[in-house]
Amino acid sequence: MSTLTAVRLPSARLALSVLAVVTFLAVAGGTVAPHDPLLQDPDLALRGPSLIHPFGTDYLGRDVFSRLLAGTGTTVVAALESVGVGLALGVLPGLASLWLGRTVEWVLLRAVDAVMTLPFIVFAIAVTGILGNGLSQAMVAIGVLFAPLFFRVTRAAGLSLTRAHYVEAAELFGASRWRILRTHVWGKVVPTVAVTAAQATGGALLAVSSLTFLGIGVQPPAPTWGGVLASELGFLSQQPWAPVIPAALIMVAVAALNALADAIRPGGAA
Repeated sequence: MSTLTAVRLPSARLALSVLAVVTFLAVAGGTVAPHDPLLQDPDLALRGPSLIHPFGTDYLGRDVFSRLLAGTGTTVVAALESVGVGLALGVLPGLASLWLGRTVEWVLLRAVDAVMTLPFIVFAIAVTGILGNGLSQAMVAIGVLFAPLFFRVTRAAGLSLTRAHYVEAAELFGASRWRILRTHVWGKVVPTVAVTAAQATGGALLAVSSLTFLGIGVQPPAPTWGGVLASELGFLSQQPWAPVIPAALIMVAVAALNALADAIRPGGAA
């Protein structure tokens, strides 16, 4: 199934609609927020939903709806940053392992095996502890851990192409490795990498939310999806329904990315 055909599927259209909304909020969420996400009003603390505050207020009287809107940009950009690092560190080495000889292949495979043993959250916490508590540092750490995924997917997609007849013919006619990769290999690897990137972005959103939930990467009172969820969980006895809203937002965004990945996967949903 081609990508154009896949995006006509109802699941793909729904996923794209959700992601379009998330993208808009990532760009303009702070602008369209009805209230200042940092404005505190203790007199309005822990109020329920109303026309003025659709999702209620938190323990400092801040509007939860505005904080979620304003925090979308930080959360989404951080997730994309980690996926970008993973792509940069995984795709090119994955192709290089197929074309630069057995020594390079062995070194790269051993490096990937070593990185795959590192736990996501613990490694990110360790990196921020060494380099400073910044979201970029944490996302670089997460991106490094995504690199083996892109490495293996790219390598697997390109492995069957190294001995394809048209690739062998190009080699016989004297085409350089770079030209072969660019002309005959890259176009056939990209769809698989795109599917993996969509799925990895969903995982990155969960990682960002987990880290900010723990207070890593973003210092309060800056709003993030995970930070809002953490603040709501501290007052379950007063507002047992409140954590459902940021949790649902995270779940819907991740589900949309996974649905899109399933739709555009070669031979995916029909």
